[in-house]
Amino acid sequence: MQASGLTCYYGPRMKTIDSVRRDLLRFGSFGVAAAAAPALALAADRHSPAARPDHAAATPTFNVRHYGATGDGKTVDSPAINRAIEAAAAAGGGTVVFPAGVYMSFSIRLKSNVHLYLSRGCTILAADSPTPGEQTGYRGGVYDAAEPNTPWEHYQDYGHNHWHNSLLWGEDLHDISITGPGLIWGRGLSNGRKQGEWSTAFVAEQAGVGNKAIALKKCHNVILRDFSILKGGHFGLLLTGVDNLTIDNLIIDTDRDGMDIDCCQNVRVTNCTVNSPWDDGICPKSSYALGYRRDTKNVTISNCWVTGTYQLGSIIDGTFRKFPEDQPIWRTGRIKCGTESNGGFINITITNCTFEGCYGYALETVDGALLEDITISNTTMRDLTCGPLFLRLGARLRGPEATTQIGKLRRILVSNLDCYNATPKFSSIFAGLPGHEIEDVKLSNIYIETSGGHNTPIAAPPNKPAGYPEPTMFGTTPAYGFFIRNLRNLEMSHVELATRANDVRPAIYLDRVDRADFFAITAPVHQGGAFSLHNVKDFRVGWSRAAADRNLPEADNLTL
Repeated sequence: MQASGLTCYYGPRMKTIDSVRRDLLRFGSFGVAAAAAPALALAADRHSPAARPDHAAATPTFNVRHYGATGDGKTVDSPAINRAIEAAAAAGGGTVVFPAGVYMSFSIRLKSNVHLYLSRGCTILAADSPTPGEQTGYRGGVYDAAEPNTPWEHYQDYGHNHWHNSLLWGEDLHDISITGPGLIWGRGLSNGRKQGEWSTAFVAEQAGVGNKAIALKKCHNVILRDFSILKGGHFGLLLTGVDNLTIDNLIIDTDRDGMDIDCCQNVRVTNCTVNSPWDDGICPKSSYALGYRRDTKNVTISNCWVTGTYQLGSIIDGTFRKFPEDQPIWRTGRIKCGTESNGGFINITITNCTFEGCYGYALETVDGALLEDITISNTTMRDLTCGPLFLRLGARLRGPEATTQIGKLRRILVSNLDCYNATPKFSSIFAGLPGHEIEDVKLSNIYIETSGGHNTPIAAPPNKPAGYPEPTMFGTTPAYGFFIRNLRNLEMSHVELATRANDVRPAIYLDRVDRADFFAITAPVHQGGAFSLHNVKDFRVGWSRAAADRNLPEADNLTL
């Protein structure tokens, strides 16, 4: 482990206040806030209206210090915090204020009509979970038990089935919010991996372990704004069946998913930064975790930066330390719809987003979901570890057997995309199945540069209908720009493909494509040509530098 940054936080368990302050001092300004917190908080309390004995009657503000929280970084403050939240709920609602300080906590239970305000200099610090062979964690504490979710738990990954085993959680709530410039630090949460962040092996989690920063189930009218999450466990945010949801101006710097938006409707995600090198950044999903299919729909994601290239904590502390190029991490960090895909992804707009050092967009339906009416616009991408676009219609069919059928992926519009220095191994991939084609895809005003450099032609891979949907599933693609299979109605206009080095693969490989129109396509013509056509019908190319004008009713094993 490194001596600086936050990777050292997987080391020995915390024992004293001196050790937590040393850790916080390593992190920068949060350490200063922690050391000064008690005096600052008491001074603020003395001068605030909430400090009066009748504060609950005078104003709907509930200071956690008044309910026994210390903010000293070593006392377990979650019982006091929960008392403050319960008092606010009993009063009909109000704001629970966290003054500057470090609040060591196990599970914090949210309530309807209660707003949490995280003051500047405030850190909610997840206490250490039990380690293997132990029944309790820090100072004999445990997180709330992971509630059962039978018989539905087999239809999605483990973490999607449970909400109560989290640092902050709520179920069947309404009109709740968490805002303010403070920090939620999931230091004691499990990320499900063996021996820390570098391993790809997953381990079973015992009772008492916490594994999510914030988890909400079946809630509505929810606002999450302005705070930061450091090391969020399995998920910084797990939001399942949450409607009228606003997520704005968050910084999430974590070692698994940044935010999972599952079976949610009327959602706005804006102005967020997510650094998640080992997993996905912003991830709409549509699982069976509620016990029935529910669409994720009417979603807008805008003005966000997702990345997988920075060391944990260096986004929040502003140092922006990149991992060494040879460090074995996944650099995932993308925006993805899937892989849990039982219900649907409908009416989704993604615009004005930036990708750096991560995977590209992924639109995936493999468990029967309808994935339709998706618009992606105004995207810049740099140093991607795969192609910028991955569309997959598959047949994993993880759901109730009697009702789960292959879904649909259709009406996808992508425009104004600029991708610089993508990996040469994986092109953009659009892959449906025979008899279950992707439909109606339109691309316009796109520039994609890859490193190139492949000196050997690549054969087309098998379909792998039930395979886990990832750009890597097909191996090295037979094209450097686009590999497109089992698709009906494709249109590309004003698309330029470029390579830094000569590449013998074609720019665009079409396999079982019905009606494909290409207009104003620019691509270097290497040995593989611009187009490789296999069982293609109704192919047209015009006004393009990549190939002469053609109108072909049918083409098979043809290179242009």
